[in-house]
Amino acid sequence: MRETTLSGAFFVDVQPARDARGLFARTFDRETFTAYGMAVDIDQVSVSYNERAGTLRGMHYQAAPHGEEKLVRCVRGTIHDVIVDLRPDSATFRKWFGVDLDQDSRTALYIPKGMAHGFLTLTHAAEVLYLISTPYVPDAGRGVRWDDPAFDIDWPGIPQVMSDRDRTYPDFQP
Repeated sequence: MRETTLSGAFFVDVQPARDARGLFARTFDRETFTAYGMAVDIDQVSVSYNERAGTLRGMHYQAAPHGEEKLVRCVRGTIHDVIVDLRPDSATFRKWFGVDLDQDSRTALYIPKGMAHGFLTLTHAAEVLYLISTPYVPDAGRGVRWDDPAFDIDWPGIPQVMSDRDRTYPDFQP
């Protein structure tokens, strides 16, 4: 477990045991997560598959009281994953953090409630697995624009594919 530059967000590294068959690695451990103050309840597991490199998804979050903790892992290909701290009482409010996640490292990113999340695919056929702490509530779905000047996120490229919803989120208003 390694903390990112955003308060409460962590890398979840795996320590694979290798043998002639391949490898085995634990990706979730309730006791370890609890020790770090991370959510341990998983109510939803989702996957996104992205055909083309340059696909952007985000920046999404759910409004209170439906906030989500997420554990995000790229299981195929490579993505540039980004989180933005939207918690007004946080020491890292309005700051962002980005990291490449890929199928080879098997590293996951733990995202606490109150952060927007999104990613840009760096390879074709990128697939992302999400473990989410609460059920999705469509009326609580919110987002901030990927290129909002309030955050000045340094993306590794210009998105080529994105939804109209993600493209047209309004400027962030704290």
